[in-house]
Amino acid sequence: MKALITGGAGFIGSHLAERLLDDGHEVSVLDNLSTGSIDNIAHLKGRAGFSYTIDSVTNESLLAELIDGSDVVFHLAAAVGVKLIVEQPVHTIETNVHGTEVVLKHANKKKKLVFIASTSEVYGKSADVPFREAADSVLGPTDKHRWAYACSKLIDEFLALAYWKEKKLPVVIVRLFNTVGPRQTGQYGMVLPTFVRQALAGQPITVFGDGTQSRSFTYVGDVVEALVRLAGEPRAVGGVFNIGNMGEVSITDLAVLVKTMAGSCSSIQYIPYDQAYEAGFEDMPRRVPDITKIRKLVGYEPKVKLDEIIRKVIDHMRAN
Repeated sequence: MKALITGGAGFIGSHLAERLLDDGHEVSVLDNLSTGSIDNIAHLKGRAGFSYTIDSVTNESLLAELIDGSDVVFHLAAAVGVKLIVEQPVHTIETNVHGTEVVLKHANKKKKLVFIASTSEVYGKSADVPFREAADSVLGPTDKHRWAYACSKLIDEFLALAYWKEKKLPVVIVRLFNTVGPRQTGQYGMVLPTFVRQALAGQPITVFGDGTQSRSFTYVGDVVEALVRLAGEPRAVGGVFNIGNMGEVSITDLAVLVKTMAGSCSSIQYIPYDQAYEAGFEDMPRRVPDITKIRKLVGYEPKVKLDEIIRKVIDHMRAN
């Protein structure tokens, strides 16, 4: 199999590239390094079947050529992170919507299988937890830039499924829930690497809001395993799948766990959302996936528990 990974120098993309190469597949990475890093794929250079291009998915002539030479496209390139989304809403919407548009357009010419990476954010403020793929999205008003990312990813989903319905382009939508692990940066607001970096430096661990909001964290290796299994399952085409871990933890408890496991003397500091992001910022109180659908189809089961994930992240940061 020949795979193209857009955003392949990013956190998830680099792990997916490594796994596909280990499985004997050929991998081509396209990344403009806006949020990815060449360091993430440095260890893959020189491996048989691996190539990378530093450019954008909006370079359509290049993208078309790369798609033509691939069997499957994993479209991971996107604007990510709450901090980036709040500060650069125009960039967020344009990057996500237009990027997906051009990928689908060129993949459709030769009916190449496309995976669209979506997000748990699309469930919005819904209180119907755990979130099921067929559940309603409940988003905030348009003057709250917090929801721009969710809206842009929903448009990605609608467009991809429209290509499947109208043009028979094989697509798979995956909604990722708080994927974490080594190589992830806290630069754009990702909570676990931020907590670990602060704890190791002896700085205050900054919890935004009151800390009662809860999340479920999934190890990047488990996410990659799910993607690989779905890529080998024809019945996944045209479907939407949650990929996550049903274990739930409050952000305060996460901060305490990181502090303890890092052997840190850091204090835990609470920062109101208005100060952390912007006035009127709205958050999701809980974010937990129902993984029944993907479990039944491909036998997906997350294996790495939260304390083991934290240990891996701590070890990686200490080593680097």
